[in-house]
Amino acid sequence: MDWAKQLEPAARYLTDYLRQPDDGPPWWRINVERQHAQIAVPMYHVTSWYDIFLQGGLANFCGLRRHAMTETARAAQKLLIGPWAHLFPYTSPSSTGTGDIDFGPAALIDLHETQLRWFDHWLKGIDTGLLDEPPVKIFVMGENRWRDEREWPLARARYTPYYLHSRGRAHSASGDGTLSHEPPGDERADQFVYDPDDPVPTHGGNTLIIAMGVQDQRPVETRADVLVYTSTMMSDALEVTGPIAVTLYAASSAPDTDFTAKLVDVRPDGYAQNLADGIVRARYRESRTSPTPLIPGEVARFTIDLWATSHVFLPGHRIRLEIASSNFPRFDRNLNTGEDQATTTRRQSARQTVFHDERYPSHVVLPVIPR
Repeated sequence: MDWAKQLEPAARYLTDYLRQPDDGPPWWRINVERQHAQIAVPMYHVTSWYDIFLQGGLANFCGLRRHAMTETARAAQKLLIGPWAHLFPYTSPSSTGTGDIDFGPAALIDLHETQLRWFDHWLKGIDTGLLDEPPVKIFVMGENRWRDEREWPLARARYTPYYLHSRGRAHSASGDGTLSHEPPGDERADQFVYDPDDPVPTHGGNTLIIAMGVQDQRPVETRADVLVYTSTMMSDALEVTGPIAVTLYAASSAPDTDFTAKLVDVRPDGYAQNLADGIVRARYRESRTSPTPLIPGEVARFTIDLWATSHVFLPGHRIRLEIASSNFPRFDRNLNTGEDQATTTRRQSARQTVFHDERYPSHVVLPVIPR
């Protein structure tokens, strides 16, 4: 395979993935999330809301809190989540923001001092008081302040569905898509065409190398292949802190395709701040180990994991959810053929239908924190 020979000297791990994209035993051997019961090391997990490795940090903290080898190791896990992109607090003297946003002086934190206290305790036996502090420290965006917590996810979160609505014309931010607590009734589905030769471009988010963090999503939201659902203005502050997932009922003309979702805060001036995003590959909608092709035109249920955030939607702001089939190059394009994407050169457009009615109530679940 010529492509493998060309990639092998530079990126052996990439050729391994391209040869075996399905999950399974070869990957399990190197997946640390499957080895938590064999770990007896206290760890300080540092990640951030716009970090490409956010989900790994959260999964390892939670997994080790539950399954580490010893009680000492389970009790000693700590987690800190800032508002940065990957490595931002280590590469900038200010560590106040990422992308378009300056989160202000409250975001400043001396991570080196925190690390020294951690290692002084565990390597030198010095009582630095760090273990007496709550195990979780998060930065709450919107209000831009640090807050200590006793666990992750927060036990007091109320997982609240927000349902998609439209009259069948939710294309772009100028369409008729809305988002609300009310379950949908008899509503027309939304349709769009996803063309892998013209994918929706990535604008910030949990990326690496390309532009990271907060970017204005309005240029993306002008496209006809992006469905946009927006709530009414907040009359009171609404805090969303925790894991976020979209349940989407959709059909495609293709045997395989992708669906993406993005949570956005729309400010009173119209600026659309990305908060969290995710993707699901249709063939893996039921299992990462046993891919199942779509039956073209048949409605399927998709779960899109948007990882997590901590953000306060302030009065006058609106909650927005974008649905599309690409977010490139953050995620690779699906060529819609169902063939081996490492070797195929064939690609085709897919006609996508997103349902939101009484039978197929597509929605996003937000972890709302009582205030």
